Amino acid sequence: MIEIKGMTKIYKLNKKQMKESKTTNPVKTAVNNLSLTAKPGEIYGLLGPNGAGKTTTLRCISTIIKPTKGEIFVAGHEVQKEPEKVREKIGFLTGDIKLDPQFSVDYMFDFFGRLHNIPEDRLKSRKEELFTYFGIKDFSHKKIKELSTGMAQKAAIAVCLVHDPEIVIFDEPTNGLDVITARSVTDYLKKLRDDGKLVIISTHVMSEAEKICDRIGIIIDGCKVAEGNLEQILHDTNTEDLEDAFFELYRDIKGGK
Repeated sequence: MIEIKGMTKIYKLNKKQMKESKTTNPVKTAVNNLSLTAKPGEIYGLLGPNGAGKTTTLRCISTIIKPTKGEIFVAGHEVQKEPEKVREKIGFLTGDIKLDPQFSVDYMFDFFGRLHNIPEDRLKSRKEELFTYFGIKDFSHKKIKELSTGMAQKAAIAVCLVHDPEIVIFDEPTNGLDVITARSVTDYLKKLRDDGKLVIISTHVMSEAEKICDRIGIIIDGCKVAEGNLEQILHDTNTEDLEDAFFELYRDIKGGK
C-alpha cells in the first residue's frame, strides 16, 4: 500500500529558472498538502496537465527526491526513514531515467538483477518471462542505442520489473509509444494489477486513464481536486466522460483564481 499524508514539495528557483517560468517568485510549490491512499490489486492513476505535480509526487514516493513536508509510507515503510526498504518493494520507471545506451538489454537486465541480489536461476526465469512477453528476445543482444523508441521502452520496463516488485510506479508509461506498443504496456499493467500488485501511474491521456485505472486522483497546480473511480468522478462533476470532467474541474479551479 502507498499512503501519502499531507505531502508538500517546495523548490527554490535560481534566476534562470525564474526567467524560464516567467516569475519573480523564487519559490515554487510543486505539490501542496497532498494526501492519498493506493492499495494492492488496483491501478491508481494520477491525472493532470503538464506541471501539475504528478512526476514530483512519484519521485517523492520512489525516494528520488525528499518531500518538504508530510509523510509517505510504502508497504509500511516511511520513505525518508527507510528509503532502502522502500526501494526493495518498488519498481520505478520514468522517461527521464534512461538505460545506458552503450550496453545491451541482456547486460542491463542481468546487472540490475544482481543489484537486487536475485539468484541466477530466478534471474534466468524472470528474463525468459519478461523478454518473451514484451517480444524482445530477438533484440536482447543489441545495445540500447540501437533499439527503436518502443523497444527501448519495453526493455526499460523489463529491467524495472526484474525483481518482481510488489509496487510498480510508472511516470507516463505510454508517452511517445506507437499504439501497438502502448497497448502491450497497458495490458501488462492490468496483468500486474490482476496478480495483486499495486500499480500507480501518472498520465495526461484521458482515454488511457478511463480504460485502465481503477481509481483516479486529479491534480491541478499541485493540489488534488478530485478522487475516486470513474463513475464517482463523472457523477460528482455531472459529466459523461473523463475529459469533460477534467475540464469542468480545471475551469472551477482557474476561474476561482
